[in-house]
Amino acid sequence: MSGSMENTLETDMVAMIRRADGHCHEPASVVFSVLSLAMHFHGWLSIFITLYYKDVDITKTLDYSSAIAILGFSLIVSILRTFDMRVEAARVMVSPPVLAFVTSHIISMFTGWNMIVCVAMGVAQLFLWARWAAVSRHPSNWKLWVVVA
Repeated sequence: MSGSMENTLETDMVAMIRRADGHCHEPASVVFSVLSLAMHFHGWLSIFITLYYKDVDITKTLDYSSAIAILGFSLIVSILRTFDMRVEAARVMVSPPVLAFVTSHIISMFTGWNMIVCVAMGVAQLFLWARWAAVSRHPSNWKLWVVVA
């Protein structure tokens, strides 16, 4: 008896799927709408949490250290690009000092010095990219002049 019930249940499921062919988009739409709502709720919640915890020391430290890390990486890229360092030995001579400076600055971060260091690294990058735009024959170097200006 249980065997025939399983077969009946299976045939009913197959028949229901066949009848619903082409009409499954409504349940799928509901499911994806609920997922979208959940993602929006998560996004708004994370924004409010970020605004509420903005003045916590760990968020300040992470904010400042990520800014200096991005500027340090960008400075390495601008030095390598500006002076056309294609030899691996030359790259190894440039990258470690900048990485050591950025790492030591992150480890012993002083808030007052952080802004000065970030501005100095940004200005150095502007001068390096201006030099590259002046020397380079790249067809899009006028775009770089717009950014530098």
